[in-house]
Amino acid sequence: MTERIVVIGASGQLGFDLMRAFADLGPIGVDHATVDIERIDTISGMIARFKPTLVINTAAFHNVEHCEIHTDRAFAVNSVAIDSLAAQCEVSGVPLVHISTDYVFDGLASEAYAEEAPVNPINVYGISKLAGELLIRQRTERHFIVRTSGLYGLRGSSTKGHTFIQRMLAQAYAGQKLAVVDDMTFSPSFTLHVAKAIRDIVERGTFGTFHVTNTGQCTWYEFAAEIFRQAGLSPDMTPVTTEAFPSQARRPKFSPLRNAAIARLGLPPLPGWKEGIADYLAERVSSPGLRRSAM
Repeated sequence: MTERIVVIGASGQLGFDLMRAFADLGPIGVDHATVDIERIDTISGMIARFKPTLVINTAAFHNVEHCEIHTDRAFAVNSVAIDSLAAQCEVSGVPLVHISTDYVFDGLASEAYAEEAPVNPINVYGISKLAGELLIRQRTERHFIVRTSGLYGLRGSSTKGHTFIQRMLAQAYAGQKLAVVDDMTFSPSFTLHVAKAIRDIVERGTFGTFHVTNTGQCTWYEFAAEIFRQAGLSPDMTPVTTEAFPSQARRPKFSPLRNAAIARLGLPPLPGWKEGIADYLAERVSSPGLRRSAM
């Protein structure tokens, strides 16, 4: 299955680290200029050209606010295009890895969501991503649906241009006062850890749905506090509720993911979310061209 891997969205935040995680296998990275998942001809052309034995798709319309405004676009990319991609993979006999989200849940649970927990998205982004999941399951049995949460990595977000960590550090270095939400709990996840776990799952060859996050959970305020503790900073930071930041989209107040399917495969758990921060910060220091001012 890993003889010829194509990563769609290879220049994005997670795609960048998937290329690193599979580097010894010579993965083929493609971007939007090569494969537009909204166009069937570019999907079929990619499969004919590269003859992949596995396709990993990270492409999505994932700006949650924009999804509320541009509903048609959200469903076109996150649902309809994914249906076409899954259909083309099935016809060609190619397994598909697809990245999904914790936002398929409503946030009303009292404990971390396992893979089999009932889904009930509360915003357009979550609904469109869930629709994509359902369409994949209809089209092909040879799939890995990977739900993750709160991604951050060296490459940064392709839509926002920064990660939460980058924004927090930049504001702290600038001496700004910070207000950070303390009533939303999730599982922040370092993309390199997620990418390596995806490789472990693929190499086991057991298809299905998997939650892949750094272990543990925290609020955004707790996440920020740990970032600053590890970075040796003490900014002026105040916990606030979500009402302090008016939004077009409702977001789940509680969306940590439990990596139950990974445990059932006998794979080791991902590092804890605090270790994720530590490894991210260490990589930023050791990576050339990534200066403090870019954080």
